[in-house]
Amino acid sequence: MLPRMSAHPTEPLGAQPVIGGVAFGVWAPLPGIVELKLLSGARAGLHPMRRRSDGTWVTFVEGVAPGDRYQFRLDGVERPDPRSRHQPDGVHGPSAVVDPGAFVWRATAFAAPPLGELPTYELHVGTFTAEGTFEAAAAELPGLRRLGFGAVELMPVAEFPGGRGWGYDGVDLFAPQSTYGGPEGLHRFVDAAHEAGLAVFQDVVLNHLGPEGNYLAEYGPYFSPHEKTPWGPALDFDGPASGPVREHFVHAALSWIDVYRMDGLRLDAVHAIVDHSPTFIAAEVADRVAERSRRAGRRLYVVAESDANDVRIVQAREEGGYGLDAVWSDDFHHAVHALLTGEREGYYQDFGTMAHLAGALQHGFTYEGQWSPFRGRSHGTLARGQPTDRFVVCSQNHDQIGNRARGERLSALVPDSADRLALVLTLVAPAVPLVFMGQEYGERRPFPYFTSHGDPALAKATTEGRRREFAAFAWAGPVPDPQAAETFESAKLDRSVCALPRHRGMLRLTHDLLGLRRTLPALRDTDRSHVAVEVDERHRFLRLLRGRSGERLLGLFSFAPAPTTWEGFVPEGSWEPCFDAADSRYGGPGASPGRLRGGFCSVSMPAFTARLYTEAP
Repeated sequence: MLPRMSAHPTEPLGAQPVIGGVAFGVWAPLPGIVELKLLSGARAGLHPMRRRSDGTWVTFVEGVAPGDRYQFRLDGVERPDPRSRHQPDGVHGPSAVVDPGAFVWRATAFAAPPLGELPTYELHVGTFTAEGTFEAAAAELPGLRRLGFGAVELMPVAEFPGGRGWGYDGVDLFAPQSTYGGPEGLHRFVDAAHEAGLAVFQDVVLNHLGPEGNYLAEYGPYFSPHEKTPWGPALDFDGPASGPVREHFVHAALSWIDVYRMDGLRLDAVHAIVDHSPTFIAAEVADRVAERSRRAGRRLYVVAESDANDVRIVQAREEGGYGLDAVWSDDFHHAVHALLTGEREGYYQDFGTMAHLAGALQHGFTYEGQWSPFRGRSHGTLARGQPTDRFVVCSQNHDQIGNRARGERLSALVPDSADRLALVLTLVAPAVPLVFMGQEYGERRPFPYFTSHGDPALAKATTEGRRREFAAFAWAGPVPDPQAAETFESAKLDRSVCALPRHRGMLRLTHDLLGLRRTLPALRDTDRSHVAVEVDERHRFLRLLRGRSGERLLGLFSFAPAPTTWEGFVPEGSWEPCFDAADSRYGGPGASPGRLRGGFCSVSMPAFTARLYTEAP
């Protein structure tokens, strides 16, 4: 007789350790017969499962313990568990039983601060250290905290094919990547982050699955027969039998919070999610996370990546929005990149003026319904008035670097002074700043696209497809083979360069700016009405004013490629210099800016630089 257990698709399935053994459940309405095959432990062998009316199959086996391997047998074909918590032999191998509550946490008192106080560091576990593991990454966390970061954001770690990949082709969405250290490694990583005082965000993919190791279609109707995405058939989030499908992906997202005590989720490319149901699935995830936040008494966040410039993402549910906490603003990145590099291909054709950058800083989005030459239509919605911490900005991230032909970082494309300028503006912008791993010290090694597909046909198609993608661009040059081990190795950080003056200066700049974010009220102010931006197109100059009267911050930014003089008005009062990107301590030519007085001013600025002033009492 089966013990009392939950096998309804609105509740977790998979392998659930209970008193005396393990309860197994799987939603599999398509096969005629589903059996459990235990490959290790005292009860190894085939075990029958009972079908319920909702399409789930359940059984309980005494004597099964965490670590035992198992598979589900679908009409005689053996497959991993769709809700596997561990794939020790990769996406094609058997699943392993895991007790999600067994880990003993040390940092139980950690609670994330408000989102606006979380300058974030994005990292890829496999290339963040030479070892490429959770354990090795954890050893670097205290250093990130000492620099002043408040959070780390992991690129996807759900089990993906092989050991070299970005993680966006994951297929076992409940299982941390085995080559990184699996569940135990991730538990230890998050605990170490919390001990260091860092929040942890997990990048989660709800818009598609990778092709290799993707067996969901053999279990049930997970994919829409009508809708497509750039990566293949869309997940069926709105069809007549979509309830269990939605629950699978919602629970996959929530598991990073429930099991691994993450402090937030970053939802990948929500603009690519096909969902016409009354409640958009990203909003459903946000609702569930908010409920957990209230129940746990600690802040939990959901942030979206979207290139739609859709303000509904961050609008409250009662206002007709989706209720997420923040959204990435690609406009900021594109505006900064186009100004510094002069590139105008692809979506960069929509940018290139100081006014474009001013729009992103002043309002959150540059395009709020204006005509987009790249798209050939109007683009975006009005975001004005939204608090500044509703937007995440960066001047580098995995996509904007890795989706280039050779994965060049900004530091390899522009002068050192321009690289410093981009980082300064990112860290003082009225938004939540995000820094990509290595940017804090000016890493010049690339971050190209890399994979390790085991399917020879898929591996060949990936390599050839990548080369076709850039064949029309003469400037692209040779495209690294994403399947080659050396492409992956080329992306690993080289922290030894921090001993060199240039990189040491960049690291000091990062530390000092993050310190200003902690100490200056103006840089913690999230009121959009306390932001004022003015630009001088002719001299490629931008003036940023942030904060309440009496504690304001004045930023002067020159995007000119040569020394220039800015002439303009400074708000009334006395303004004390507090930061100069041209300081020789940061690798600049050296400067000693003086105090500014309110009124008309003439300020000499080196090429590609920034100065910050605080309002004197």
